[in-house]
Amino acid sequence: MDYQTLQAKSELLRRMSADDFARLRPHLASVFLELRAPLETAGQKIEAVYFLESGLASVVARTSPATEAEVGIIGFEGMTGSALVMGDDQANFDCYVQSTCEALRIEAVPFVEALEDSPTLRSFLLRYVQYFHVQTSYTASINARQSLEVRLARWLLMCSDRTVGDRLMITHEFLSIMLGVRRPGVTVGLQMIESYGYIRARRGEITMRDRDGLMTLAQDSY
Repeated sequence: MDYQTLQAKSELLRRMSADDFARLRPHLASVFLELRAPLETAGQKIEAVYFLESGLASVVARTSPATEAEVGIIGFEGMTGSALVMGDDQANFDCYVQSTCEALRIEAVPFVEALEDSPTLRSFLLRYVQYFHVQTSYTASINARQSLEVRLARWLLMCSDRTVGDRLMITHEFLSIMLGVRRPGVTVGLQMIESYGYIRARRGEITMRDRDGLMTLAQDSY
């Protein structure tokens, strides 16, 4: 079995055709990304694409310099640089590391060249971009109509889907930024979910204890 099957932790890299993976592989470099490391800045040129292998990245919309809210999450199932797949070279949103990540990085120029050379690669990645756009649209809808507890449950489940293990390393402050709410509200919401036995919350860490319970709490938002 080859490297693509045996070692690639990125779901996109594992699932793309061997020929398309071979186009990208010479340009891929392993990187470690620290917390809050910027990956894209809204309105600025995209310099590189990251295929995450562990950790999480947040795609964030800013309504003012001091106000931001998460509209999408990327884990080992996905990638940054969606705008490049769509034919644009500028980022639509900010994107930064939510929890420390390992990733495979490819510069924008060879990535775009591979897209132009391979219709199958572009078609494959367009399916991911469509999936991600559905996620961002649905997140906006949920944030507008659901309670904080429901939104917290959904967020925890979505993060769990994109990471390995039951622990999420995140502070209440950062979570409040992601959900666009005040920190005291996040603290109360997590305390309520913990009282149900669904999670265990500690300083800078949330452990999933009852996934089925979280799914029930999240209702049809998840």
